[in-house]
Amino acid sequence: MEQLSMKRFYSTLLAVVMGLMLAGCDKPVQATASEGPVGFHRSDECHVCGMVISDFPGPKGEVVEQGGVKKFCSTAEMIGWWMQPENHHQNAKLYVHDMGKSHWDTPDDAHLIDAKIAFYVLGTGLKGAMGVVLASFADEAAAQKVAADTGGRVLRFGDIDLALLQQPVGMSHMGH
Repeated sequence: MEQLSMKRFYSTLLAVVMGLMLAGCDKPVQATASEGPVGFHRSDECHVCGMVISDFPGPKGEVVEQGGVKKFCSTAEMIGWWMQPENHHQNAKLYVHDMGKSHWDTPDDAHLIDAKIAFYVLGTGLKGAMGVVLASFADEAAAQKVAADTGGRVLRFGDIDLALLQQPVGMSHMGH
């Protein structure tokens, strides 16, 4: 009789352990991604328009989140995408090139900065991807200098809205 109850005990214990193991299999594995910026590659395509990112001059943007990285051919393209409520993810990090430390035609991935604290210059007249061109800077003085030299104006991330991003490209040089 004692041998029979020991078998039941081990059978029950085995069933409990197996159940716990299977319950663990039910949860999706969370992919881990670096929270830091990721370099751009010649074959990267813009998440919004599908164009090859390296075909355009000027600063680029990227959104780094747990599920991966979304890359954009311009700062304006990334910010416009981010402004859509369905794209806001709590732990996403937004990065843009610091054009105070990069050549306009070939932005340096070693100088990707937090997009939410960057300074942006609208209306520089510089060529970029399609649409409004926003030159991004880590340093306010560098942004102010470019704005003064080109007739542009300095904006912060919170100053940028969809109306600004959708204005005709020729109008983007007009300051207030």
